[in-house]
Amino acid sequence: MEDLGLISKKNNRDDNVEAKPFIKWAGGKSALLSDIRKRYPKELGTVINKYCEPFIGGGAVLFDIISKYSLKEIYISDANTQLINLYLTIRDNVHGLIKYLRLFEVEFLPCSTDERKEYFYKKRDEYNEYILGKMEDKIYGSALFIFLNRTCFNGLYRVNSKGLYNVPMGAYKNPTICDEETLINSSLLLKNVNIYNCDYSKSFDFIDENTFVYFDPPYRPLNLTSSFNSYAKEVFDDEEQKKLARYFRQISEKGAKVLLSNSDPKNTDEEDLFFDKLYEGFNIERIKSKRRINSKADKRGEITELLISNMG
Repeated sequence: MEDLGLISKKNNRDDNVEAKPFIKWAGGKSALLSDIRKRYPKELGTVINKYCEPFIGGGAVLFDIISKYSLKEIYISDANTQLINLYLTIRDNVHGLIKYLRLFEVEFLPCSTDERKEYFYKKRDEYNEYILGKMEDKIYGSALFIFLNRTCFNGLYRVNSKGLYNVPMGAYKNPTICDEETLINSSLLLKNVNIYNCDYSKSFDFIDENTFVYFDPPYRPLNLTSSFNSYAKEVFDDEEQKKLARYFRQISEKGAKVLLSNSDPKNTDEEDLFFDKLYEGFNIERIKSKRRINSKADKRGEITELLISNMG
């Protein structure tokens, strides 16, 4: 595992800092947070003194936990290199990031629609240069990440088969490009968090019987037209879901408290027992949710999602 700045301290909490995600993220857990919070281990903050989230995404659960509990050590990771660089930049160089975002805001907001389009696609081209490793300034690359996240269609992060970002511009009238307060608060909360760019399975050595692990992997598509798990050029298909289920069992056997979220195939096919069979023997709950990734509001109806755990 590549060490991207390991820091271990006994208290990761700052009682004076309010936490919320600094990016929009498809499938982000802010809307489900109250349901997830009810399923935290009762011993969290005492006997359970470590937290691990190997698919960090927007970090809604992470920020909720680190703003409420004093923990000995926290581990987050993701396979998306640019996302992890953003977390590292916010932790270690937040004021440099804010400087670039202020500039983007001043340059973008006064523009006409046509000028905004030209500016957006220029920044998207620059961001793809960053993805390809042709840009050394990771702070600027992270600023591009946030700019695109705040101004693109529906705040999506999607890449093509070559790994290049391909989301079009959104239609926001006055997007907040530089949310300085949230970024600074996030930096404070991340200051003692271990952050890695790696596959979820690399977390194995960190996890023990004193660890709470939350998995929020790319969701299994409910149907072909709703397929959206292209956060990276590698596809997270059914075989990957099966590998993750095996890993879930392995760390459960180590004594860790484990919680996982995913889509519920029964929304579209009552006979589809894919996850029920995959996680047989564990606690499988169906909770109500709102479908959020759709350009038409009337298509964002209520569905169920799965919360799977080894806790009663």
